[in-house]
This record gives sequence, C-alpha cells and structure tokens, in this order.
Amino acid sequence: MKNAVIGNNKQKANLIVLGAVPRLLYLLQQSSSSLELRIECAVVLGSLAMGTENNIKSLVDCHIIPALLQGLLCPELIFIEACLRCLRTVFISPVTPVQLLYTDPTVIPHLMFLLSRSQRTQEYITQIFSHCCKTPEHQTVLFNHSAIQNIAPLLISPSYKVRMQALKCFSVLAYENSQVSMTLVNVLVDGELLSQVFVRMMQRDQPIEMQLTAAKCLTYMCRAGAIRTDDSCIVLKTLPCLVRMCSKEHLLEERVEGAETLAYLMEPDVELQRIASTTDHLVAMLADYFKYPSSVSAITDIKRLDHDLKHAHELRQAAFKLYASLGSNDEDIRKKITETENMMDRIVSGLSESSIKVRLAAVRCLHSLSRSVQQLRTSFHDHAVWKPLMKMLQNAPDEVLVMASSTLCNLLLEFSPSKEPILESGVIELLCSLTQSDSPALRVNGIWALMNMAFQADQKVKVEIVRSLGTEQLFRLLSDPDSNVLMKTLGLLRNLLSTRPHIDQIMSSHGKQIMQAVTLILEAEHSIEVKEQTLCILANIADGNTAKELIMTNDDMLQKIKYYMGHSNVKLQLAATFCISNLIWNEEEVQAVVNSDCSHKGSQERQDKLREMGFVDILHKLTQATDPNLCDRAKTAMQQYLA
Repeated sequence: MKNAVIGNNKQKANLIVLGAVPRLLYLLQQSSSSLELRIECAVVLGSLAMGTENNIKSLVDCHIIPALLQGLLCPELIFIEACLRCLRTVFISPVTPVQLLYTDPTVIPHLMFLLSRSQRTQEYITQIFSHCCKTPEHQTVLFNHSAIQNIAPLLISPSYKVRMQALKCFSVLAYENSQVSMTLVNVLVDGELLSQVFVRMMQRDQPIEMQLTAAKCLTYMCRAGAIRTDDSCIVLKTLPCLVRMCSKEHLLEERVEGAETLAYLMEPDVELQRIASTTDHLVAMLADYFKYPSSVSAITDIKRLDHDLKHAHELRQAAFKLYASLGSNDEDIRKKITETENMMDRIVSGLSESSIKVRLAAVRCLHSLSRSVQQLRTSFHDHAVWKPLMKMLQNAPDEVLVMASSTLCNLLLEFSPSKEPILESGVIELLCSLTQSDSPALRVNGIWALMNMAFQADQKVKVEIVRSLGTEQLFRLLSDPDSNVLMKTLGLLRNLLSTRPHIDQIMSSHGKQIMQAVTLILEAEHSIEVKEQTLCILANIADGNTAKELIMTNDDMLQKIKYYMGHSNVKLQLAATFCISNLIWNEEEVQAVVNSDCSHKGSQERQDKLREMGFVDILHKLTQATDPNLCDRAKTAMQQYLA
C-alpha cells in the first residue's frame, strides 16, 4: 500500500474510497499490533494526508487526529515520530479544524514534554504549533504552557528545519499580542537577547525565508509595544531587510510578504514612513509590482510562470497596502506616490478589480492619499476618482464600504473640486442609508460625509439633507450609543444651523424637536466635547433673528446656559458665553432701519430679561477670568449691554 500511494493522488483516493482508513487506524491503535506494523500504518496515513484536500477531510472524518494523539503516549520514540509526522501533515492543511489540537487539555503539555526527545519531534511539534495558533485564545494556551521557554533554545539548534519552525512559532505567538511580545524582549538564548538572535537571522547570508520570518517577529514585537520604533534593530535592521524583500529578484510570495509586513510595521509611525520612502527607491520599486509578470519575464520555469500569473493580483494588493501605509501622514511622500508612473490610473482600475482584496487595498491607498489637500485639488480631480468610488458604494462588503465612505468624506470637504459632481450624482440618499447601518463605523462615515457636505452649503443642499435624513433619524442619531456618531451628528446640526436665514428657516420647521434634543444632551452624562458642541449649536440658534426667541422664551434653557457659564471647564464657559453674547447682540437695527423701533425694543427686552436673571453679574465676573479668550468674550458681551 505504501509503495502504491506515494506520489499518486489517484491511488490515494482509491484506497480511501475502498475504506482503508478505518482499517489502518484500527491496526494503528491495536496493542497486539507489532511496532513495525503500527509505524507502517502511520506512514501510509501520512502519505494519504499528502494528497488532496478531500483526502484530508476523509481522514479527519474518520477521527485520525484523536487516534494519532493517543499514539503519542507510546514509549517508542520511532512510533511517536511517525505519529507526529502524520499529525503535522494533517494540521498544515487549511481544511483541518485547528481546534482539534486544543479539545483535550492534556495534549499541549504532552507535546511540550516531547519537544526534548529528538530533532524530529522538535521540527514536527513546532510546525504543528505554528499552524494551529490562530487566535488570541490559542496564543494564551501555548504561552501558559511555557511555549516561549521551551521553544527559545531551538533557535540555536544545529538543524535548519528546527530553527526555522521555531522562528515561525514565535512570529505567530507574538502577532498583536503584547503579553507574549513583552516576555520575548527579556528572553535569553544561550546568554544572548532574543531580539539579537532575530537580528542575526536577518543577515543577508541567511536563507530568505529565515530573514523574512525574523523580520516579522521583530515587526510584531514592535507593533505590540515591546520594542520602540526608533530602536536600531527596527530602523537599521528590520526595515531595510523588509525593503530588500520588495525588489524584483525575489519570488512573488517573498515580495508580497515583505511589502505587507513593511506596511504593517510603519503604519502608525511617520518617522519610519519617511525612512522607508527614501530607502532603496522603494516608491519606484513598488511600481514594478503592477507590471508582473511581464511578457519578457525571466521566468523559464513554465509551472512557476503559471503560478505567478494566477497570483499576480496578490502583488498589486501588497503594493496598494504599502503605498497606503507610506502615504498616511507625510505630504511629500503622497506627492511622490501620485507622481509615480500611471499611479492614479492603477488605483482607479484597482477599485474595480474582481479580487475583493485588491479592491480593498486600492481603496485604502486612495483613502491615504485623500488626506492631502493638494492631491484632492489636483490628481483626484483630474482622474475623476469619485466615479469608481461611488460605484463601489452601491454594493460592497462592510470593510470595503467603511474605507470607501471614509474616502468620500474627504472628497466632500469644501475645498475639494469633486464635491460638486458628487452632489449632483445623488449621493445624499446613499449617505442617509449608511447612517442606518448596524456598523458604528458606517454610521459615523455616513453622518461625517453629510456634515462635510453641509459645511457652508446652499440652502437647497441643506433642505435636501434634512428631507432625506428625516427628523426621526436625525434625533435617533442624537441618542446613538456610539459617541463618535453623536459628535458627528452634532457637527452636522451645527453646519445646518449656520447663516441667519438658514437658522431661522430650519428652526421654524424643526425648532421644537431640536430644542428638546439639546435639552436632553445637556442634561445627560456626556463628555466635555459633546456638551461643548451642543452649546455651540445653541449659540448658532441664538444668532438667528426669529430663532433666538426659542431660547429667550425657554427659562429652563437659560438656566442651563447660566450653569455652564459658571462651569469648571473653560471650553464650556466659552461656548455658553457665546450663546449669551448672541442673545444680547443688537444687530437687527442696523439691518432694518425701517422698523428700527421694534427691533431695538426686542433687543432691549432681551437684555432686561437677562439682566434680571443675573447674567450681567456673571459676565462681569468673567471679565476677570484668567483665560484670555473667556475674558475677551465676556468683555465684548458687556460692551453690548453698554451700547
């Protein structure tokens, strides 16, 4: 059987169909079977597992994993190694449920114990760990069973395979895990710090796979906060090693992994982004990712060419990710990226590629570049980027929608030339529907885009926003559990209530509800930022001609303003003083000379009422405030009184 199935998938499938697996497992588990027979059974099963994914599914369905784990309790090392080799082959398949390694709590400690038995057990067990560590829970289980202490010595094993698998183990253990990463920093291997061992493994004379995996370990430790971003092992070793992996002499997988790891390393750090952008012409080097494989490709191996053609989209995805990370903060780098040959065209075509991963990476890249005022005004406008972006928003999975709508928020800023055409394309309905999403990120982006759109907008646009969103939805958003949604909704309301005619018109139709919402927010437990924004809305209302009466006739609201003028937080005091300042303000008589009588009377009545309520005394007190802005604001308001 063994000789028939080696290297022959058809024969493997035949044997499985004929029911060989349960029989082999039976013989493997029989204590009456000789050691030789049990080893042969494990070898044949291992060979069957080398076949197609369907073969693996059949083996797993026949409960091969518990049977092999049971076999590890046998005293004979040669049999243990055969079981581990077969387990390794089963577990590295993507169709095997990794949870099966953790079902019996005695398995992990036993595997740790077997690590010391031989180089083979070390190689297979570390390989099993690195493939079965998929979640934070898995990391914790391995960490709690002393994985670090047991695996660290293997990094200086005489066997390359053992060193390599141990290294892979550390990369999956450290990924986004500060507990593991903080522990790794202090580990010594034969008197040398672990990070230095990793640095040695990144040297150019080491195999590429080892350089890359060591760079990943240091990257993950850095991102988890265990190594500083300005540490020399990151700046002088890890970053240059990853940039090196992006050059075209490397294999496709290496270039993809190098670019994605580098993007992850420098994502939060502008200094690393600047260093990377000037290392080895990285920005230009990434342009080659889009031309691969070219017709004159040096690949002579037909199988390799076929493989690379199928996977070329992964290169594009990696390049977009890395460009996104490079350009997320620095204006000069963004300029460098957009000036790279055909870059904007590549992003635009990336937005409509069939691969969802490429689309997501392209929109991430676009989002990163859209943070630049200059790019919004130039290349974004020249390439009508908003068209494919709008198309993307029609139907896409949530993670793409979040990125696309974030980018749209930037395209709707008032200095963006794309704002007009986007408005004309009927975007308001679309954004209003986003505010009803279950995802907080999408609700934030929908309302944020509307807020940007309402900034200094025409009356027509504002009316359309209020109509499409509907007052019910607007007030639902004002009681949203997510504070970002609440802040952006208040921002939208503030932008809608700007310029007097707009304030008066909106307040005449929705005044009662808006005042109710303002009251609720000022009475509830909210952050200083939320309350400040709410008081600014109130100040805008107080600036209206007819709208200010809604505050003047509401004694409860006036008391609230009075309370915030005496608040311990200067921001809130300032905003509340703004409200009063606008209520006192006597500008109507300048505008309407004809009925100057009555309008003067209006401001006079307001001033008298506010004096009676003690506002003048408070203002007088605030003219002595230590904060210069507050002091000025109070003085200005007092001058209004004296005018």
